[in-house]
Amino acid sequence: MRITTALLALATLTLPALGASYSLDLKPEATKVQWTLTDPLHTVNGTFKLKRGTIDFDPETNKASGQVVVDVASGNSGSEARDHRMHANVLESAKYPEATFTPASFEGKLAVPGTANIKVHGTFTIHGAAHEVTMDAQVTAAADKIQTKITFDLPYVAWGMKDPSNFLLKVGKTVQMSIETSGAIQKH
Repeated sequence: MRITTALLALATLTLPALGASYSLDLKPEATKVQWTLTDPLHTVNGTFKLKRGTIDFDPETNKASGQVVVDVASGNSGSEARDHRMHANVLESAKYPEATFTPASFEGKLAVPGTANIKVHGTFTIHGAAHEVTMDAQVTAAADKIQTKITFDLPYVAWGMKDPSNFLLKVGKTVQMSIETSGAIQKH
């Protein structure tokens, strides 16, 4: 009886150790942040640069934490005049030079190693205001590295940024965002 009780107590104490949490350190050179804005005549594509980022996640609890920081001032569409208007009038990147994402949790089964489609919930802060978001993520994880493609819509006008439309040009009120990254993960 004592042996059974001792084994049960030992098993209970070791159960949390069987699960594992992970940490992903994002590198700017391994991360591509792209955006797409449409209007009736054409589509504008552009990029932003990652400043830094770390994401911690636990596949057992579906909890996440960390922070991803994007350099808003690096926004580039390939047109100097358009980019000047975007930074001066819409993003106000001199006043709000960074956008951040702070993950809180995710939906779906994420296995390491494994491949999964999950939804990541968290707070996206841009233009001085925080907004709750859900992002779709395709994740391929090996024991020591991970590749992720994240997509989400950014309703910039609804979030308080200026609509660049005028009587000649009507643009969409939402920007489609895509982030691709890969990097080494560490098990805790």
